[in-house]
Amino acid sequence: MKFKTDTKEKFHVITVSEPSFTAYMAAELTDLLLPYLQIDACLPGKQVKNIILNLKELQSIDEIAAEKLVNLQQKFYEHHASFVICELQKPVEDFLDSVNVLEIMNATPTESEAWDIVQMEEIERELMDGESSES
Repeated sequence: MKFKTDTKEKFHVITVSEPSFTAYMAAELTDLLLPYLQIDACLPGKQVKNIILNLKELQSIDEIAAEKLVNLQQKFYEHHASFVICELQKPVEDFLDSVNVLEIMNATPTESEAWDIVQMEEIERELMDGESSES
């Protein structure tokens, strides 16, 4: 699978450079991204574990791959990390809607909106951490 990684202060943008996304590729992506969740956020100089998955070049996805993306996204949220999908093309968006997974994905039309969501979720987590430490 071809992809490009761009690391920002609060997140990594992973851009998939393929026209189609299969279950095998989704498994490969999962193997690539799950290690980010093992990062200890309490360590000084913490590494970034939030992900923005840009699928702007994707024209098709199979159902198993879509389910694997939903599961991967859920794992990130369970570990207090963001996972936002952006720039879905119309055929992919329509397919995800037809298999009833689009509504449970955290997806945005643009990468800029995905950045905003990650940053808002980071602030929300910081506020929640602050509240729990005051109790």
